[in-house]
Amino acid sequence: MDLEVRGQACLVVGGARGIGYATAEVLAREGAAVALADIDGAAAAASAQRLAAASGAKVVGLKVDVTNLEEVRRLVADAEATIGPLSILINSAAVLDDKLFVDSQPSDWKRMIDVCLFGPMNMIHTVLPGMMERRYGRIVCLASDSARMGQARLSYYAAAKGGVVALVKSIAQEVGTSGVTLNILSPGATNTELRAEREAKMRADMGEEKYARRQKTVLRMYPTGRLGEPDDIASAISFLVSKRASWITGQVLSVNGGFAMP
Repeated sequence: MDLEVRGQACLVVGGARGIGYATAEVLAREGAAVALADIDGAAAAASAQRLAAASGAKVVGLKVDVTNLEEVRRLVADAEATIGPLSILINSAAVLDDKLFVDSQPSDWKRMIDVCLFGPMNMIHTVLPGMMERRYGRIVCLASDSARMGQARLSYYAAAKGGVVALVKSIAQEVGTSGVTLNILSPGATNTELRAEREAKMRADMGEEKYARRQKTVLRMYPTGRLGEPDDIASAISFLVSKRASWITGQVLSVNGGFAMP
């Protein structure tokens, strides 16, 4: 399918790996110029070099702390100076915890809210005026079905992602006639590096036997019989940021193998 993104400038936040990188791969193959932004600047640069070599597209890797508005403003200025005015923004930067709420601390909540809610706020607030002035833009933020249904041991992650859902829906109503659309992609458990790091810690804490039982239980919750892969999520995001999705805004698209059907 031609997504009609050739020649467009795309910024993927959290793009050094995982879902962000997989999405950047799709868009680069479709002819978009891509900026990969990440808290790990070296990883972003290495991923950008790899993607440019594989796709032939113009790709740049940039460092950013999404919790810092001034850094975000510099990021957007640097990206636009390199690949052109942004028409696509994908917010996929995230952190994860695995704690009961009573075992968590205010510092845990702040870190989660800063990255997963204030991060998208900072990004959208910075890129939106330019998109509105140019009368075109596509913004997709990643959330989670835990935001709509709740999920044990992910309470403040779910709270942050619930804020993202409310934020995106509200802004979509404000700018609907501007040519800019905003949507939420809500993935199920996906085999990313971030998830692998969390699972490794759980495995060490639980022990092999208990962890193996947990894995079987998790898989039974997915009607498709498997967890997601980054490409599963990237395909849906790529559609939402394409010209073919021009009448879709303020929506939450769950791509989760049937785990939740809200």
